[in-house]
This record gives sequence, C-alpha cells and structure tokens, in this order.
Amino acid sequence: MMQRRIFAATAVSSLLLLAACAPSSDAPDPDDQDAGSEQTADGGECAEDVSLRVWSWRTEDADAYETIFDVFEEQNPCITVDFQAFVNTEYNQILQTGLTGSDGPDVAQVRSYGLLQPLVEGGNLVALDDIVPEVSEFDETILAGALGREDGQTYGVPFASQTLQMYYNTAIFEEHGLEEPTTWEEFVEVNETLAEAGVTPMSVGGLDAWMMPIVHDILGSAQYGGAEFEEAVLAGDTDLTDLTDQAYVDSLQTVVDVQEYMPENVVGVSYTESQVLFTTEQAAMFPGGSFELAFFQAENPEMELGVFQVPPPPNSALDHPVTPAYADGNWGLSANSTHPEEAETLIKWLATQEFGQMVANDLKQFSPVPGVTFEDPLMQEMWDLYQENPAPYLQLVNFRYGDPSGTDLLGAGVQELFLGDKDPAQVAQDVNDGLAEWFTPGQ
Repeated sequence: MMQRRIFAATAVSSLLLLAACAPSSDAPDPDDQDAGSEQTADGGECAEDVSLRVWSWRTEDADAYETIFDVFEEQNPCITVDFQAFVNTEYNQILQTGLTGSDGPDVAQVRSYGLLQPLVEGGNLVALDDIVPEVSEFDETILAGALGREDGQTYGVPFASQTLQMYYNTAIFEEHGLEEPTTWEEFVEVNETLAEAGVTPMSVGGLDAWMMPIVHDILGSAQYGGAEFEEAVLAGDTDLTDLTDQAYVDSLQTVVDVQEYMPENVVGVSYTESQVLFTTEQAAMFPGGSFELAFFQAENPEMELGVFQVPPPPNSALDHPVTPAYADGNWGLSANSTHPEEAETLIKWLATQEFGQMVANDLKQFSPVPGVTFEDPLMQEMWDLYQENPAPYLQLVNFRYGDPSGTDLLGAGVQELFLGDKDPAQVAQDVNDGLAEWFTPGQ
C-alpha cells in the first residue's frame, strides 16, 4: 500500500514550547515578520522548525492520526509530525533498517514482547524509565510487552491492548432466532442452524498464517486452561510439562471439528477476504481481535455487532469461557533521532490521558493509559468480558522470544490441520519441538 504522509498545519498556543522555541523580548510587529517564520503564543519565534518522523504499521489509522497529531502540533507549534504508515507485513524489516540509518524515524510504533527484543539488543531504542516515568503507572501485564528482557528497563510507551473474542451480526442472529451461546452445545447449534440456512457461520481466512493462532485461542484457550496452563508450562510443572499436554491437543482438535462451519477451502481464503465476507453480511460470525472493530464499523456502519466468549467444550480444563488478550505494541524513541529533545516531548505526550482518550475514541483501541474510558458500548463490553475472565494470547505473549516463534509454528500448524496434512497431536509436537530449540521451562 502507498505510504501515508501526514503534514499537519502548525498553529499557535503551547504548553511545551521551551523544547524547541525561543521567546522574543518584544512583541513582534506583523509587518516585520519574516515570511514563513513560526510564531509562539507569547509572540516569540521558533529557534528552529522541527519535523519529527513517526512510523507505524497501522495504515488503516492514518487518517485518524492526522487529527490526533494536529492536537499535539497545536500545543507545540515549533514541531510538526511527519506520520508514515507502512504495510504491516513489511514493517518489521523496514523499521529495523530505518532505525540504523540517517533517514529513519524519530519515534516509531514498535512491537511488543519477543519482537521488541532485537531492537533493544541492537541499541536502537532509548530506555524511557527516566524520560517518561508515567509508564510505571500502566497495568503491569500490559507494560510487560515494553520491557527489555535482560535489563528490565522500559523501551516503549504501550499504545494499545487487544482482546480476542467472537464477533457476530445481531441482525442475522435475530433473523434465525439465535442468541449468544452460553454452552458448547448451544455454540454448535448456532453453527448448524446457520449452515442449514445457507449462511457461512464463521468467517475465517486460513491463507494468512498469522491469524490462525488467534482463531485457535478464541476457540480453545479455556479448553486447554488459559492462564493456569500458561503458568504451568512456563514453570515446567510436572503435570503439564509442555504443549503436547492432552488438553492442548484437544484444543487443536476443536479447531478441526468446527472447520466445517468456516468458508469452503478455508486455507485459500485470505484474511482480507474473510473481513469482506463478514462486513458484506455473508457470514454471521468472525473470530477476531478488538483491533477489528473500527474497520468493521467503517466498512458497514449499518451492521449491528455483538460479541461473546466462546464457551468451552465438555471436559475442558476450565468450566468457564475466557477472553485472551495481549499488549499490541509501543511507541519507541529512536536512539538515532536527529531531534532527541523534540522526540522526547512527543513521546511524553503519547503517555498522557489526552492522547490515550483519543486512541480510545478515534481509533477504537483499548488504550492502556490510566484514566481512559471507553465510549463505544461494544468496546466496554469486550473490556468487561476480559476483566471478568482474562487469559493470555499464549503464543504471542510468551513464545516470540526466540526462533522459531510460537505464533509462526502454530500458524503453519493450523494450516496443516485444515489441509488434513497432520493431526492435532503431530501439530502440538511440532510446536513443542520448535519452541524447545530456545525455550527452557522454569527459566
């Protein structure tokens, strides 16, 4: 996709001028102004007009960030923000290269957990503990995605957390007399009723492997044990030593069992096509993240959405459903920034409640900034469900710290399940063996 560049106009009024502006001792005469010179609120002139390069993988948010960064620029008229968004699947490599060059970003969205570590280890990011001490007030489960694994320092301001759940089209449910399922039997019945009526029950795109661990956790986290299983596996518990545990294998079997309710030839359906299938109301449900909400609402404003936690099958490790979640990413400060003082001004602002509230309102994202509220009732419902029964997005939160990563292994494994190339026990063994190349329980 084309790069999105946002050059927002500067304005007067400032709360943080000293970082980039020098006041004038006398009130300026408008007729004496140099053409194009920037004026501060007290009549001073900017010592330097600074443009900060800000990079992101969220191309879909480019328009919203134009509005958001307008607010920052109004408060800091000596600084403009050059926002550039890149295709998400290409972003990691682009960012790695950019942070080591002279034309890279000053501030950038960086991944969380294991994908953050190469940038930390490479010295590409500045530790923020002293620069933005406010991050210490963030929820520790979210802040964990911004920490350097070796030194424990904070290398990013978390910008969003994501929850995983099942979306559904309320009109389609009402048309077929369906309600949110509260038991596994009811969930199967919902799928059967829709299939018999010629409606695709669940819109899943198996062509994009990165989405498959998300689908698996939405369907199977409660079945294999959610946070309890995570704790046992990380500790090397004698009863739950690894991902070949029967409960985990059973959760993979559940994905196979419900494949019949997904689009035909699901591995040939892309993630984008699965989104279209749902937003054009050809499918009734969509297992996905909270990051989908703004897109769904923009693509089909008339579609009324609901969400629910998938109830666990009989004989599951847990007797209640869960909502898996994870820290999506962070704002990082480039160690190679050519304007470090101005970049610090920006990244401090990215930790404020003002910014966090705009993230919640304009981007429909769960900002982790303390004090932020959620105006969208569906967002509030998703957040409440997570608070009631939280679980980690297991493979992303814990198993991206080495190569091969858990999400890569499981993504390919679920595709093999759909194609019938392997059974659940084989996939579980493959994931476990791949992780064993670098992961040691109890360390």
